[in-house]
Amino acid sequence: MGRTLQFYFFFQALRMILMFVIILAGLAYLIDFTEFSNRTGGLSQYSVSWALLLSALRIPYIVEIALPFIILFSTTAMLMLLNRKYELVVARSVGVSAWQFLFPVMGAALIMGVLTILVINPLGTKGYAYATAVEGEWRARPSNSPLAQERPWLRQAQEDGGSMLIGASQSTTEGMKLFGVVFLDIDAKNAMRRRIDAAEARLGDREWLLSDVEISEAGKTTISRDSMTIPTALDPSVIQQALIAPKMISIFELGGQIDAAKSFGVSATPFRMQYHSLLAMPALFVAMALVAATVSMRFVRSGQSAGMILGGMGAGFMLYVVTAVTSSFGSAGIIPPVLAAWLPVAVATLFGVAYLLHREDG
Repeated sequence: MGRTLQFYFFFQALRMILMFVIILAGLAYLIDFTEFSNRTGGLSQYSVSWALLLSALRIPYIVEIALPFIILFSTTAMLMLLNRKYELVVARSVGVSAWQFLFPVMGAALIMGVLTILVINPLGTKGYAYATAVEGEWRARPSNSPLAQERPWLRQAQEDGGSMLIGASQSTTEGMKLFGVVFLDIDAKNAMRRRIDAAEARLGDREWLLSDVEISEAGKTTISRDSMTIPTALDPSVIQQALIAPKMISIFELGGQIDAAKSFGVSATPFRMQYHSLLAMPALFVAMALVAATVSMRFVRSGQSAGMILGGMGAGFMLYVVTAVTSSFGSAGIIPPVLAAWLPVAVATLFGVAYLLHREDG
């Protein structure tokens, strides 16, 4: 097959992927803007221009999550469209094998995967983190509400033998600023002395700088303060390990996070899992393209019903679910992160290759 035909299939696949990305990004933008406006419209800082900007900053992160399915759907649609126009039929009639026009399609998926980890992932994590920080500043208010189970916590030691538990509903990716913060002051006998709620806590020079503070002690009236300080010896890297989800850190910063975790004796397994998941993303996209090809090729050659296409979509969804489950196991340290990230992709790729070999070469 000549270069012209290879480039034609490559650009057809890339064009279809980008078209699906644009359509999904537009829908996600409208939905996110509407939901964000409903969530924050009553706040004094809210404005339409800010809402439009913050929703736009979150779109790359949303697109990154949806990209495996975008590859699956766009590749299936592209192959079916080319077949409906008899372009694949003509190509096969002159001796072009399925592999010769599938390699450019897989190449487009691979390039999209590389662009995802090098461009979309850094933009998405930074944009989403900034939008979350701005919303946190808008919404942060001290509250004596029950402690949320999902709130992440970290512990810092105190000079008197006690400890301070710190929880935050939101935080910046640098770990230098927390929003909706709760400090639980525990004595050496593990009894709580007081609870400190703050709208915001900024990490300064060996101290937390709290603003809009409420201090609660058993049997005493709640005390309100504009600001206060709490001594700390915590390093920002330790705070990042405890309060920031690995998915909110770009691939360029994960290596530093892993090294920081090791130096402070903190488990780096979740960050290693995220790092290898990002590295495996281009291969995951190729596997999704192969799954789409197995369905599309059988549909073209055998005239199968739409049920076969739905079966392929289900196979792609199962691949994504298995990948998510193994990722959870890898983050928990149950299985090695490298194995958790690459095994589902390798199995799906080998299955797709074996199926196509069987269909095309008997």
